[in-house]
Amino acid sequence: MGLDDDIAILAAAPVFELFERDALRLLSFAGERRSLGEGEVLFSRGDPSDGGYVVMAGTLALIPRRAGEEPVKVSRSGLIGRNALFRQVERPAEARATEPSEVMRVTPSVMSRVLREFPDVAEAIHGGMAEELLDLVRGLSGVQERLTRLFPRKR
Repeated sequence: MGLDDDIAILAAAPVFELFERDALRLLSFAGERRSLGEGEVLFSRGDPSDGGYVVMAGTLALIPRRAGEEPVKVSRSGLIGRNALFRQVERPAEARATEPSEVMRVTPSVMSRVLREFPDVAEAIHGGMAEELLDLVRGLSGVQERLTRLFPRKR
């Protein structure tokens, strides 16, 4: 895969879709690539994160905590561990390759460097994440209203 291919894959990934081409180029050079064989574990549930991963080729399954829940498949341009791009978190699921795959790891230090060098990208990410939080709060407010109607407080 060449640089242009890498940039196209990154540009299609969540969060990175907001990056300008030069920022994507920097990510492509600074990101760490890893190849995985079929069935190989990228990380286990409960592990401390070491960054987020963009799937460059192949497919990985995110295996949930609860038995009976279906794994979530993540393929080309998929992002695994968005929060881990910015800080260390505990991995909530196991990630396992379902076929030969390649991922690019983007550490919080690389992400920080890119955001310092491209403040417009940082502003766009901040705005997008703020909007997601507002949507979450609106959704929770709706749930609260429905619960209040179902179970009114007794005074």
